[in-house]
Amino acid sequence: MSSKIYPDATAALDGLLRDGLLVACGGFGLCGIPERLLDAVRDSGVKALTFASNNAGIDNEGIGKLLRTRQVRKMISSYVGENKEFERQYLSGELEVEFCPQGTLAERMRAGGAGIPGFYTRTGVGTLVAEGKEVKQFGGEDYILEQGIFADLALVKAWKADATGNVVFRKTARNFNVPAATCGKTCVVEVEEIVPTGSLDPDCIHLPGVYVQRLVPGAPYDKKIEFRTVREREAA
Repeated sequence: MSSKIYPDATAALDGLLRDGLLVACGGFGLCGIPERLLDAVRDSGVKALTFASNNAGIDNEGIGKLLRTRQVRKMISSYVGENKEFERQYLSGELEVEFCPQGTLAERMRAGGAGIPGFYTRTGVGTLVAEGKEVKQFGGEDYILEQGIFADLALVKAWKADATGNVVFRKTARNFNVPAATCGKTCVVEVEEIVPTGSLDPDCIHLPGVYVQRLVPGAPYDKKIEFRTVREREAA
C-alpha cells in the first residue's frame, strides 16, 4: 500500500481541487479547523466552491479567508455570526446561504457517510427551514425530509494519526470533523502528530483509517481565540 502521508497541504490536495467542488469541512468556530488545508485551497485559486461547515470561521480565519478571496459560492451552515464579510456578501447577494440547524447538519453529514440519501426530522417544521421540503406525518406529527450530504472532498483537522490513517481527535476539536470526514468522497486530514502504526489504543480511535485517503502533518499551530472577552480591572 502506498503511503497516505504527504509532506505539506499543497501536495496533499494535488489532483483533488477544481472549480465548483462541494467540500465538507470540520471545525467549530476556530476549534478544530483544518487551517493548513484551507490555506492551500485558497492559494490554489479554485473558485465557485460550496462549503458544508458548521460556520465560516471569522473574518480572515478559517473559511473566512476564502470568503475574502471570493472563492466560495455557497455556504451550508448552522452559525453565521462573528463574520462581517460573510454578512456583507450574503446581504449583497454575492453569497448563497443554506441555513441548516446544527444537529440536522451533523446528521446530514453522518447520513451521507453511511450512504443514506435522506431522513425525516421534526427540527425546522413550520419555519423557513422547512420551505420547499417534503413533509410527512409520523404518529400524528409533521416531519420534514432532509437530504444527506455527499461531498466531493472532506477537509479535517485531527490531533494524532498513525500512518494507516487511524485518527484521534482532542476533546471538543472532535466536533464536526468526524461526520465531515465520513461524507467526503476523498478525505484529507491534517494532523498535529503522526505516530507509528500500532501505537494508538484501538478502543480510542475516533475515525478509522478506511475513511482517510491522505494525511499531512500541520504542526506547529498558533491556538487562536475566536472571541476574547475580559473583565475590566477593578480599582485597587
